[in-house]
Amino acid sequence: MCRSASDALVNDPNGGMARLVEIMRRLRDPETGCPWDIEQDFATIAPYTIEEAYEVADAIEREAWEELKGELGDLLFQSVFHARMAEERGLFGFEDVARAISDKMVSRHPHVFGDESRDKSAAQQTVDWEKVKAAERAAKAEHGVLDGVAVGLPALLRALKLQNRAARVGFDWPSTTEVLDKIVEEARELVEAREEMTEAEQFEEMGDLLFVMANLARHLKIDPEAALRAANSKFTRRFRAIEAALAEDGRRPQDSDLAEMDALWNRAKAAEKAEKAG
Repeated sequence: MCRSASDALVNDPNGGMARLVEIMRRLRDPETGCPWDIEQDFATIAPYTIEEAYEVADAIEREAWEELKGELGDLLFQSVFHARMAEERGLFGFEDVARAISDKMVSRHPHVFGDESRDKSAAQQTVDWEKVKAAERAAKAEHGVLDGVAVGLPALLRALKLQNRAARVGFDWPSTTEVLDKIVEEARELVEAREEMTEAEQFEEMGDLLFVMANLARHLKIDPEAALRAANSKFTRRFRAIEAALAEDGRRPQDSDLAEMDALWNRAKAAEKAEKAG
């Protein structure tokens, strides 16, 4: 594409995906592009990709719909960035990315795009989806039960996916009772033996406990990542209430003590419950 045509596309507000792809190409141009963008590679951009995905989830959780538009754009840009770097290496381009996901969606929804009947439950559709994914993994020579669970996933989410895979072949506790017993056992081991454990052993036991907590969430059909995000939000909200209360007297948390801050925490907690009840 000549420079004048490129400029026209880059400055066309109705240019759509072609505009975004061209902007990315220009940013990575080794002679006229942005030095920072040119220096990046897959490894350096990956953390930004993960961060943008979380910012999308954050906007959804806060129901910040106007922000969500921008966050989704940021996430889309990450895909374009990775695709451009791949194209520069002769691996694939953005069109290949779009084709791959389109082919996958058509393949995994024969009840929509094929001859299969839509007259089945969501649960049955989930079973069918897993069968298709299993066939795809087999085509990639991923024959192990746990093959294909991405190492780069957040730890809680990866624990959940590993446990789900194992459960499909019967490696699972039959009820939450056994999971709760295991949590008590792991917690007791960590507490009772911490004086005798090395730091490495404490680290391992803590990991075991968190892994079983993820399993409890799975048995209760709770998304542990979402539950922890909600707990983080609640903690943030209530601690800010403590800060606001202390600020009324011209003080900060470091000017207070645990007893006072705990009382202010309980006051914030009671106010939230009253607001929900009202």
